[in-house]
Amino acid sequence: MSHGNGQATAVPAGPTPSTDDLINKMSTEIQDLEVNKFFRALVKLEGSDLHLKVGKAPCVRVRNELKPLNHPPIERREMAEYLVPMMNDRNRRIFDDEGGADFSHTCEVDGVRWRFRVNLLQQNQCMGLVARRISNKIPDFKGLFLPAAIENLCFYDQGMVLLAGVTGSGKSTTIASMLDFINRRERVHILTLEDPIEFIFTEDKALINQREVGFDVKDFKIGMKHAVREDPDIMLVGEMRDEETFMTAIHAAETGHLVFGTIHASSAPSTIGRILDLFPEAMHKAIRSAIAFNMKGIVAQKLLKSIKPGVPRVPTCEIMTFTGMIKKIILEGADNKLPDAIRIGAADGMQDFTMSLKQLIDDGLIDRPTAFEVAPNPDALKMALKGINVSQPGMI
Repeated sequence: MSHGNGQATAVPAGPTPSTDDLINKMSTEIQDLEVNKFFRALVKLEGSDLHLKVGKAPCVRVRNELKPLNHPPIERREMAEYLVPMMNDRNRRIFDDEGGADFSHTCEVDGVRWRFRVNLLQQNQCMGLVARRISNKIPDFKGLFLPAAIENLCFYDQGMVLLAGVTGSGKSTTIASMLDFINRRERVHILTLEDPIEFIFTEDKALINQREVGFDVKDFKIGMKHAVREDPDIMLVGEMRDEETFMTAIHAAETGHLVFGTIHASSAPSTIGRILDLFPEAMHKAIRSAIAFNMKGIVAQKLLKSIKPGVPRVPTCEIMTFTGMIKKIILEGADNKLPDAIRIGAADGMQDFTMSLKQLIDDGLIDRPTAFEVAPNPDALKMALKGINVSQPGMI
């Protein structure tokens, strides 16, 4: 929050990490751990994910297929020797208390520092690891093969934009691209609250502060309490996983901020129900109203194997923008009409998965078997590929 002198007040980040904690975190990132040989293999194979499981050879996901590395199965004691040194004291406490820990990891490969989003887990009383490679460069919309309508969602002054999809569907990458699009064009303050921090932004026109839950700030609730005092124009608040998170984020949208977040949902229309599931039924009417008047857009996304040389995967996107028709449907609780409203809303930048899949086929990015495998309505896709529009405006 700005004061008379025009300077922003520094807000303490809850309990400040001790010097030992800082050194611990830095040394975990900098020292060359033995487990890094697997991370280097992941980078050199241009894979997306690394899997380590006791009794199995290490596996990497390349072009959406799990492939074992040329390495003997990892034994239980050997796994602990690989993974325990990755954790600082805080993450070790979380792992011991909860049976798992999430954090970022850095590894140098041929002189380049790479970041990874790591989940350590325990299964059958053995340690294991799943890690996602994070690109060193934030791709632009064209580089991600995102539809042009995504750009329109970056120009709002306030409101909420949600990215929906399952784990590994590219939600974080798309949001990072959207924030970087804003960063390269507007002199605004972007504040992110992440667990853990994934993409590191390079400031251009925007001022960017990235806070990591559990290290820079104690928890999400405190981070959001501080956020309103930190004069943000645009906020990234992470995953909408519970009632408190959504209410805090929607309040920020109501009070003049543009808020980006993610949610686990399979489609743009089903996201409405997913949000309502976070709340008791008695609150649903009020939540529908909050969604209708504050949500600007919902993008549902899936990643598909590409047939274009040099392009491993491409997203298929469903985009629902909050036009008067969409708002009316949500306020009336007639969510079953949302798919048809999306189909006839192309002029407003909307598209469903059928339209997206057809475009990806036409652009030579995916093949037909891949498209039909994930198509919510294969018959609609067949007709779309024949040039038949299946929207039914009379139903709305």
